[in-house]
Amino acid sequence: MQQPAILARGHWPAERVRARWHEQHYEPPVDKVAAADAAVAALRERGSPSHDGLSARLVAHAEHGEELLLELQPARWALRLVDGDASHSMAALAVTRAADGRWLAGRRAPWLSSWPGRWALGAGGAVDVGESPADTLARELDEEWAVQPERLTVEALVRLPHQLVMIVGLAWLPDGAEVEMDDEHDAYAWWPAEVADWPAEADEPLRRMAMLLAARGA
Repeated sequence: MQQPAILARGHWPAERVRARWHEQHYEPPVDKVAAADAAVAALRERGSPSHDGLSARLVAHAEHGEELLLELQPARWALRLVDGDASHSMAALAVTRAADGRWLAGRRAPWLSSWPGRWALGAGGAVDVGESPADTLARELDEEWAVQPERLTVEALVRLPHQLVMIVGLAWLPDGAEVEMDDEHDAYAWWPAEVADWPAEADEPLRRMAMLLAARGA
């Protein structure tokens, strides 16, 4: 089974992540356009939101001094739904921890277009056109859980086996922060600070991700 590839590994403050947007939109091959059309139609048939639009695609990246530099271009959002090849569409994931070290986990609602019914850590979503992916992390955390981080860092740039690129951030909440669940989740829980104590619903990829973040002392 193919594993995710770590493209860049660091500990960058959000302001040290720079995004440069290309004006030219990505033009996918004809077969990918057809596959994206079919994926959107399938969402419509099962009652999931089927609106399309533009989001970010990773063109290139580089580590320069203490900064992570990202080159992005607008691309059709639905390309991320193409089976086996998301065309380097970009998403952001803000893994979220309470001040005492617990991890925020939410079960994704069954109507969502991706990973319905699965547990996920923190908040995540597509990078809007013109947006820095580091800003996406904070935006998604506010939209999904109505909280703002006390500290936010970018920890990794990861390419998943189906060619979706994820920027992974770590958000620490202030002491006493309370979350409000949005309708993209149907349940949430605070999992223990020690990954070994997590419940059975925490799958192996989530455990691996948390252990990598914890190993950095983040």
